[in-house]
Amino acid sequence: MKHQVMKLLYHFLWVAFLVSCSSNQNKQEKISSVKEIDTLPLSKKWEFAIPNQEVPKGLVSLKAKDCGACHQEHYEEWLYSTHSHAWTDMQFQAELKKKTSPFMCINCHIPLQNQQEYIITGLINGDIYQPVKHINPQFDVELQKEGINCASCHVRDGYVIGPLGNTNAPHPVKKDTKHLSEQLCISCHNAAAVVTPTLVCSFETGDEWKSGPYNGKKNCISCHMQTISRPLVKGFPLRKSHRHYFAGSGIPKVDTAKTKMLNGLVYSSPKIVRLSNDSIKVQFTVTNANAGHRVPTGDPERYILTHVSIINIKSKKLKAQKIFRIGEKWKWHPKAQKIFDNNLDPLESRVYEVIFNVNKKEESNYRLHIKATKCRSTLKSKEYNKLPDSYPICVDFLDKEYSIK
Repeated sequence: MKHQVMKLLYHFLWVAFLVSCSSNQNKQEKISSVKEIDTLPLSKKWEFAIPNQEVPKGLVSLKAKDCGACHQEHYEEWLYSTHSHAWTDMQFQAELKKKTSPFMCINCHIPLQNQQEYIITGLINGDIYQPVKHINPQFDVELQKEGINCASCHVRDGYVIGPLGNTNAPHPVKKDTKHLSEQLCISCHNAAAVVTPTLVCSFETGDEWKSGPYNGKKNCISCHMQTISRPLVKGFPLRKSHRHYFAGSGIPKVDTAKTKMLNGLVYSSPKIVRLSNDSIKVQFTVTNANAGHRVPTGDPERYILTHVSIINIKSKKLKAQKIFRIGEKWKWHPKAQKIFDNNLDPLESRVYEVIFNVNKKEESNYRLHIKATKCRSTLKSKEYNKLPDSYPICVDFLDKEYSIK
C-alpha cells in the first residue's frame, strides 16, 4: 500500500513538473513573440496629418461655418466646392470601408488632426494596415464633416494665415504667401506612390503642371481661385481677394449640390468635307487650351466622353454615331498597372472625325450633334460601391447642334 502511495506521489510530481515546463515554454514563446514586434515611426509625408491646432484667440472654433459669420462670401463660395464634401463624399466613404484602404487615405480628405478620431504614432512591423492608434482628445466630429475647410489652409500655431496680413483683425494674423501658394495645393493634389502592389496613388496634377508650359507663369491659384476686389468682411474697404469656389470638374457630390465648373478643353467648329458623291466627313479639333495640367487630371478613373451623332431630321433616324474617350484605363488586380492613357497635355490638340454615307436627295436633312461629358467613375464602379441614384458620376459641359450643308 505504501509502495502504491509513493508511486502515485511520484507520478503526480512528474506531471506537475512537465506542466510547469510547458507553461514556462509558453511564456518564453510569448516573450519572444512580443520581442519580434517592431514599431516603426511614420516616415512618408502622406502618413502625417496636420498636428492638432488650438483655436486662435478671438475665434470660437476651427469650423468653417463660424468663419462664415464674418467672412460670409468666402464661406458661401466654399460651400460650392468639392473641398466641403471631401469627407462626406459617398464614393470616398465606400472606398474607405474596404479592407484594402489604409489609414493615411484620410489625411487629404480631413487634413487636420482635430478632425481625426485617432492619432497614429507608428506602424507595427512597418505594416500600413497595422497602425499604432491613440485616442485623440481634441477630436471634433462636427469639424470632421467639413472636410477641407478654412482652417485646413489658414490656421497654424495660433495664427490665421493670410496672403496680405491685417493688423485690424479680431484674431492673430500672420502673412505667409509661401505657405498659401501652389505648394499647399499640390501637397494633396500630387499624391503619386506605389503603396502596395494593388494600391497605387496616381494623383499627378502637380507634376503635370511643373513639366508644362505654365510653370513659372501661372499656378493653381491663378485658375482655380479667381482674383477679385472685395471687402474681406462686409462693410470693410475693398481689397485684393480670391474666390473660394475652387472650381474644377463641376461634377457635384450629390444631385442637390451646386458647383462651379472650369473647362480646360475647347472644341472647334466642325469642318464638313465631301469625300465623294455619297460620303461626307465631319472633322473637329479638341484642344486642352485652358488647363495648366493634363485633362482629365487627378483621380485616374476620371474620363471625358465626346458623343458625335448625325441625325436625319426628316426620318428622325440616327445616321452615324461615334464616341471618343479621353482618359486612362487601369488594371487593378492582381497588380495595379496603367494599360492606356490618352489624356491631353496642356495646349495639345487632337483631331476627331466621323465619316458617314448620305443619300443625295436628303442631304439638307442631316444635322450634327456634339455632346461632351465629364465622368468621375463608371456605372459599373458606382453599382459595385452601392452608390445611390442621387450620387452623380457624370456631367455634360458641351451640347451643340450644327446644320450639315
